[in-house]
Amino acid sequence: MQSGKHLITIVGATAIGKTALSIKLAKHFDTEIISCDSRQFYKEMTIGTAVPSTDELTSATHHFIQNRSIHEDYNVGQFERDALKKLDELFLKNDTVIMVGGSGLYIDAVLKGLDYFPDVKPEIREKLNQQLKENGLEFLQEQLKELDIESYNSIAIDNPHRIIRALEICIGAEKPYSYYKNKPKKKRNFTPINIGITAEREIIYNRINQRVDIMMDEGLLDEAKELVQHKDLNALQTVGYRELFQFLINDITLDFAISEIKKNTRRFAKRQNTWFKKDKTIKWFDFEEDSKEIISYINSML
Repeated sequence: MQSGKHLITIVGATAIGKTALSIKLAKHFDTEIISCDSRQFYKEMTIGTAVPSTDELTSATHHFIQNRSIHEDYNVGQFERDALKKLDELFLKNDTVIMVGGSGLYIDAVLKGLDYFPDVKPEIREKLNQQLKENGLEFLQEQLKELDIESYNSIAIDNPHRIIRALEICIGAEKPYSYYKNKPKKKRNFTPINIGITAEREIIYNRINQRVDIMMDEGLLDEAKELVQHKDLNALQTVGYRELFQFLINDITLDFAISEIKKNTRRFAKRQNTWFKKDKTIKWFDFEEDSKEIISYINSML
């Protein structure tokens, strides 16, 4: 167990200014940055994921930026293991490390740990998907009610993905899905200091609209053209790319695609804020707050 180690985590909605703040903090504390944005991992996606600029990347050492390919399977569990290993390395030379991102599940994985489930055969999921298609959601709901009443009463029962996930564990592991939930997690060897950046909704939405316009000016459409042949890959089920793929296969106009990117990004930001606002450990600051005030707060927590 390392003592006196702190992970300063910066969260908030997309386009709020997390990158700029993280670099200021990294410079002040003479440390490095763990990126926790689940789409910035992929080297083929640059403009549409708002990867930090070359100047930003050289201003402070970043980890987990464009270190994977869209053709690789990479999930939150793998990221948790990779990030904790990197933090162990960084804490050997630094008492503080910065983590920044808007992917709430990935941040929670590093700070708190995930529930771990056994691997199950993919055929089970395939069969459940087939049953959903042939018999409808109610059929699967009844199965879950019979196999795991606790999960039936606690998960989003109208969400087929959640139902299928719970059922494949019940069937494949031969134990209820709820059995694996909320087990004690392994204690972290650092203390988190969680910072949130926020603004009035109208300001966030305006910043998102401006960012989308800038992305289009910087060549997002050309980037989408390069990637459209891979549009079914999981990494590309991402706002900004999905809408332009629809334009490229002649489903919608370019103007409509751009307006959909803005709308869907605004919805994404709303979901991010909902996720983070549930966490009472986060200290919130206005996006225009002087970084000296934020540094002063962090120092008071060290």
